[in-house]
Amino acid sequence: MTATEFASSVAAMRNILLASTVLFATLSPLAAAAQEAPASAILTPERVFADPALSGPVAKGVSLSPDGELVAFLRSREDDVDVQDLWAAPTGEGEPFKLIDARALVPDAGELSEAEKARRERMRISARGVVEYSWDEQGRYILAPLEGDVFLAEREGGAVRRLTETEADEIDAKVSPDGNFVSWVRDQDLVVYDLASGRETPITTDGEGLVTWATAEFIAQEEMDRDTGYWWSPDERYIALQRTDESTVDVIPRLDITGGGATVIEQRYPRAGRPNAVVELYVHDRESGRRTRVDLGDNADIYLARVNWSADGRTLYVQRQSRDQKRLDLLSVDPATGASRVILTQRSDAWVPLGHDFKALEDGNFIWSSQESGWKHLHLYDRDGRLVRPITRGEYAVKALEGVNQQTGEVFFTASMRDGRELPIEQQLFRASLTDTVEPVAVTPAGGWWSASMNRTGTAYVGNYSDPATPPQSGLYRADGTFVRWIEENRLDESHPYYPYASRRQTPQFGTLESAGETLVWQMTTPPGFDPSKSYPVVMQVYGGPSGGGVRRAWQPLTNQLLTEAGYVVFRLDNRGEGDRSAAFKEALYLKMGQPEIEDQVIGANYLRSLPFVDDDRISAMGWSYGGFMTLHMLTEPEMGLASAISGAPVTDWSLYDTHYTERFMSTPQANPDGYAASDVVSQLDRMTGRLLLLHGMADDNVIFENTTRVLNALQEASLPFETMLYPGQRHGIRGNPRQLHQWRTYLDFLDRTIGSRAPSAQD
Repeated sequence: MTATEFASSVAAMRNILLASTVLFATLSPLAAAAQEAPASAILTPERVFADPALSGPVAKGVSLSPDGELVAFLRSREDDVDVQDLWAAPTGEGEPFKLIDARALVPDAGELSEAEKARRERMRISARGVVEYSWDEQGRYILAPLEGDVFLAEREGGAVRRLTETEADEIDAKVSPDGNFVSWVRDQDLVVYDLASGRETPITTDGEGLVTWATAEFIAQEEMDRDTGYWWSPDERYIALQRTDESTVDVIPRLDITGGGATVIEQRYPRAGRPNAVVELYVHDRESGRRTRVDLGDNADIYLARVNWSADGRTLYVQRQSRDQKRLDLLSVDPATGASRVILTQRSDAWVPLGHDFKALEDGNFIWSSQESGWKHLHLYDRDGRLVRPITRGEYAVKALEGVNQQTGEVFFTASMRDGRELPIEQQLFRASLTDTVEPVAVTPAGGWWSASMNRTGTAYVGNYSDPATPPQSGLYRADGTFVRWIEENRLDESHPYYPYASRRQTPQFGTLESAGETLVWQMTTPPGFDPSKSYPVVMQVYGGPSGGGVRRAWQPLTNQLLTEAGYVVFRLDNRGEGDRSAAFKEALYLKMGQPEIEDQVIGANYLRSLPFVDDDRISAMGWSYGGFMTLHMLTEPEMGLASAISGAPVTDWSLYDTHYTERFMSTPQANPDGYAASDVVSQLDRMTGRLLLLHGMADDNVIFENTTRVLNALQEASLPFETMLYPGQRHGIRGNPRQLHQWRTYLDFLDRTIGSRAPSAQD
């Protein structure tokens, strides 16, 4: 196949994808700057994992003040990319300024508590310094926990007030809606701090041992995307808070192995098919001091999924999910009595997904999402749960409800859609209506990947954008999409840290393949100086599991360029089950993880072998977590024919993984023994088609190390050669530049020996 024929094969994708396969220099000044870069430095691992960060000054955690007049965001320090400060910028005239200097306030950061370490691991927070913050609803204060203590920044004047200085960590700190109080969890109890008097009031006092108040349990943090366990009412009278009793959860002894020794952690870990923690919900009345238990029903084996207040604070809305996740009830609760009634129920033969799309409106109605039509869409309901009208509809999935302007009736949401049909590789902000079911209007331009954070009134938003030629940039926009000002323009000019390497960046190509009636999207990046008449090795990057999808027309990880610089074609395919797409696409893997995903990756491998510039005998795969599970199965699938695979922190037996995630897709080991047996890779290791590199953090409390030791043991018992790299003290991800540099040096060395210049087949 010639270069022209290769381009034609890409262009054969369905028309909607074809229409978007273009370069985007006209959409961003950054793209033009990148193309003009005269330098041609070769990107190295040593530079990728060094300061300053090559992607430039990327604003993280960006949010608007409630009145839309100030923007706050987190920015990594130039002298240490792993430490963040809190910055702010006026939305009108004026330059950004540093609001909280983490090093100035806490020069010598100590060791975090185990509870806070675990919480940050659940939230995928690896930085130190200011890692999260929150506004009060009046916009007077910004609250920022910092290294275990709590600091309050006053918007007027910028003074920073330290609220705590204790040996214990204060976690999940919040400003109350009217800005009169600050609350946090300390030593498993909830505390409220009066800003006027400076007095602390304990709301609970019996949190100890296996009982914790106001903190999301492990399963909620890790799998339900719920990081808090308490909720203020809008008028500050009530606080809804959960009580968690872990005494029912199995103790799984886990070795926490570091460079200085090993500790046995008696971890409470709810494995698939085993008991969960018992979670109850209460309402604390600040006026009377009375605590009332909420009626969550007779069955205690449920999930407390979401908690929201009505706009007037008179009703507490609770989402209750059944243990098998096939039913999601919306409860209307009287906070004074705890009495509840079911006002709406969603059902599925597979699972009902959770989201953050519930929005209580000032008129008593509410917005909620559902995918019962086969696609996730927004609907408007009255206060009793009766459907008023659909807000969105069509053959695309709403990604998230971003904001509502209740004065104009505008509803804003993100979706991967063009002209009413899904376009998985792009994402935009759209506008719909509360009053009519209309075709949505795009607010942001097409051509890349947008996310948005709107202010409370739905009149402005912070837009975050990137495409393959544009590093992540953040700007302030009016609700109609009018640009106001940059927050981080991140222009790729001569002063940008990535500029010397930009001219060797290769633009990915996008295309589609068909599998079982579904359209799969892929992306491919070729090495610098690509010659289609030559033969190249390929690295298939894979995640493969339920997620947001990895094939995106967005700024690519710079580690991809390490692979192309090493001479590899980099290929990624989003298989069935992966991505925010239709219910049918996602549910294809129900009860059979590791089967349809591998079938689709075989289709991807066969497509690669149909290309004349791909060396059929030099294809490798690499992935982490679910991707590690995938690469093990790909390496043991003869039809893949892989020469090698890199598996990081893999699940190797789903009965070892947690309840909510595993049972959502696989039911329980007792109810689905065949599915669990088929997904267990240990029995398939004798079918490995190539070499294996296995990696794992030795303090992983998510995919526990036992998953990997099972494979180590089985391979050794079968006298099958393999390679392994273990990381003392590391949890589910490898953190910090030195260790990540080591990780990627290990990757590149292994690939070079198995499919690269030192591979035996490369010498033939």
